[in-house]
Amino acid sequence: MHALNPVYTALPTTIFEHMSGLARDHGAINLGQGFPDAPPPAALSSAAARALAERSQQYPPMAGLPELRDAIAAFYRRRQALDLARDHVIVTSGATEAVAAAVLGVVSPGDEVLLFQPAYDAYAPLVRRVGAVPVFVPLMPPRWAYDGDAIKAAITPKTRAMIINDPLNPAGTVMNAAQRAMLAAIAVAHDLFVICDEVWETVRFDGADHASLLAEPGMAMRTVKIGSAGKIFGATGWKVGWMIAAPAVAAVLAKAHQFLTFTTPPMLQWAVAEGLADDTMIDGQVAGWATTRAVLNDGLRTRGFAVLPGVATWFSCIDLAASGIAIDDRTVAERLVREAGVASIPLSALWEGHDAPRHILRLCHSKPASMLEDALARISRWRDTL
Repeated sequence: MHALNPVYTALPTTIFEHMSGLARDHGAINLGQGFPDAPPPAALSSAAARALAERSQQYPPMAGLPELRDAIAAFYRRRQALDLARDHVIVTSGATEAVAAAVLGVVSPGDEVLLFQPAYDAYAPLVRRVGAVPVFVPLMPPRWAYDGDAIKAAITPKTRAMIINDPLNPAGTVMNAAQRAMLAAIAVAHDLFVICDEVWETVRFDGADHASLLAEPGMAMRTVKIGSAGKIFGATGWKVGWMIAAPAVAAVLAKAHQFLTFTTPPMLQWAVAEGLADDTMIDGQVAGWATTRAVLNDGLRTRGFAVLPGVATWFSCIDLAASGIAIDDRTVAERLVREAGVASIPLSALWEGHDAPRHILRLCHSKPASMLEDALARISRWRDTL
């Protein structure tokens, strides 16, 4: 029997699957993998059911239903003042597939790609699978700011692209205007593509509208912007995402996408098209998450835990050392799920190399308030036993 591909044989299971598996095994509260426990808005589910009954269930166009592509373009014109049309948009089966297609379309063997740590754990494996080399630039707590000098020092003649996550998972921080301008200037000066993973763009609790790197001067032809209906509507299992790029670039990305999943279920595309036109629905989701976020963050602070600053995503981060817990994050995460019945994510799992901060734990706050209160009590009792 031939050996399996050693690239994948050597890969560990993702930290998200590992911690969720432990949560299932131990009957734990899962504040690790990021998803709301509540269903998506009823109107969205109704739209999907209506489409299932009334619309075609056969292959939709490879680039996505025209109506969804139009809705995505209109959504960004309305919410982010981006001048987009249907031919800027390619629909994908989730944002991770969008990242994969973007990497395949932009990066070639031997290229180098800048990744900013902490980073979503799919980025580096995808870069490596095309024969390119990930080059890591750290973002350090508590500000997690992009350092222009560090970025320039990491660039070589082989650097082809960088992958940016804004808002940043797990920190929940958002780039300011100066950082966007700095990154755009570097990309233009060094002729780099930028793959912008902006799936958390609506999940913000600072009252501000998201601004994309795509809108910066010189970035229209060198940016791939990625979005996710799963994050906007709290429907992570739907796996409806998209890529936004200049039409000539989008056409190339579509050629990569066609050999990945090719299409996404049409009834879900119809429903997302309806949902993206409903700002009240979208803003209502964020308001609900703001309430449960306050339950977790206020509860942590009341119990003496140090919560790092953040204004976006479904996640809050605890500084373990500042909270009086002198144990590394991986050990804490393993012990919490086994001994306290609460699953979390150690931030160091989203980092490659030996310089990772090992004192930060990520918790998901998009859960029912009663579940969060239970988790808070369990975490607090566990800490008292140390």
